[in-house]
Amino acid sequence: MNKYELALIISARIEDDARTAAVDKAKDYITRAGGTVTEVEEWGKKKLAYAIQKMNEGFYYFIQFDAASDAPAKIEQDVRIMDNVLRFLCVRKDEK
Repeated sequence: MNKYELALIISARIEDDARTAAVDKAKDYITRAGGTVTEVEEWGKKKLAYAIQKMNEGFYYFIQFDAASDAPAKIEQDVRIMDNVLRFLCVRKDEK
């Protein structure tokens, strides 16, 4: 099992319950791909470096998880079509 981190930027125009539902949906995609969520870090609302879909702010979430090497491709495929997700990035964390 490798350690990964999924970074999500979620639209600031949606309600709090819809935002938590989007994060829960992303965590569900991770578990369906065979991964185990270890930590969810919420950074809150931040200003974006540039406008995305005419929005200047977004909510940042970082989800750490353990999974097999083929899981990130499956997770990215599912997250790519999620509503309210402006940007995402899945990276492998270095072993220390």
